Amino acid sequence: MFFRGRQPEVSVWRRFRTNVDGFTFRQDGDHYTAHAVANAERSVDLYHSLAEYLPPAVDVAMEDVRSGRAWNGESLALPDVRDAIARLKSPLAIHAGVELAVYSSEDQLTLTPNLELFIYSRTDRWLYILQGKGLQEVRDVRTRSWKYRREDFRPAPELDAALLSAAERLGLTAP
Repeated sequence: MFFRGRQPEVSVWRRFRTNVDGFTFRQDGDHYTAHAVANAERSVDLYHSLAEYLPPAVDVAMEDVRSGRAWNGESLALPDVRDAIARLKSPLAIHAGVELAVYSSEDQLTLTPNLELFIYSRTDRWLYILQGKGLQEVRDVRTRSWKYRREDFRPAPELDAALLSAAERLGLTAP
C-alpha cells in the first residue's frame, strides 16, 4: 500500500519545464533589459502573452535564419500582430530558427532563433509584468545548452509556410 503525502501531484508542465522559468532584469543607462529563459513552448507562449502589453500600433521585424529571408512592417495593429504570433506558436516552438521582434518607441520584445526572450524598455514596468507571469527574477539565467548556427537548423517546410502566411497577412515587406 502506498501512502501519499501532502505534496501536490506533478503536472506535465512542471515536469518537463526547465528548473526555474527565470529572468534577469538590468538597467543599462536610460533603458532596461530583461532576458527570460523557459522551455520552448513556454517561451513562445510567453512572447505572445507579453505582446498584449504593447501599444495599439507596433512595428514588426521577422527573420528566418534558415533561408535568410526577412520581413518588416510599421504601424501595424497589435491585435493583428498577436493573431499572427498565435498562429506561429506551434511551428516556432517545434522548429525554432526565427528572430521575431515586435516594438514601439518605448518597448521591444524579441524572440531569438534559439527561443530566448529579450525585452528592452525605457521603463521598469516589465519587471512587474514578468513576475506576474510566474517567472522568478534571478541573478543569471541558464541559457540554452543548444545554441544553433544558421547552418545547423534543419529544413522546416511547415514553419516556412507559416512565416510566409504571417508576412502576407500582416502586409510585411522585404527590407
